[in-house]
Amino acid sequence: MLESNQDLNSGCLQIKPGISIAAESISIQQIRATGAGGQNVNKVSSAVHLRFDIEASGLPTAVKNKLRTIRDRRILSNGTVLIKSKEYRTFIRNREAAYDRLRKLVLLSLHVPKRRVPTHPKKSAVRKRLDSKSKRSQLKRGRRAVSDND
Repeated sequence: MLESNQDLNSGCLQIKPGISIAAESISIQQIRATGAGGQNVNKVSSAVHLRFDIEASGLPTAVKNKLRTIRDRRILSNGTVLIKSKEYRTFIRNREAAYDRLRKLVLLSLHVPKRRVPTHPKKSAVRKRLDSKSKRSQLKRGRRAVSDND
């Protein structure tokens, strides 16, 4: 969750130091939540649809490109991120949850996986493995029934 609403009041959503999203590129729509909850669900609009336009945001170009390539059902084909939040009973908590999900999605696009360095087993490890295999086969060969042909 957000530590405070100061991020939102300042006009931008802080992703991490140096990277933030302008409030103009995020739109919040208040809707009625579905599902269980009694009559209150039918009267109160507490669920949230957050729309974030990737192109209109102030994110660096590399981050925008990476966001577009992420395979996530929340990222629409037109370059808009649609996040739905309805798990809490209040609009404010659902809005904060939606902002938090957006922050995590952008952080996911910032992650650079470590480059894998291919390795080979050491000669001693290979020798030890082959020796244990031959010992095991000798043991099993010794258990076989003795035939007259040998």
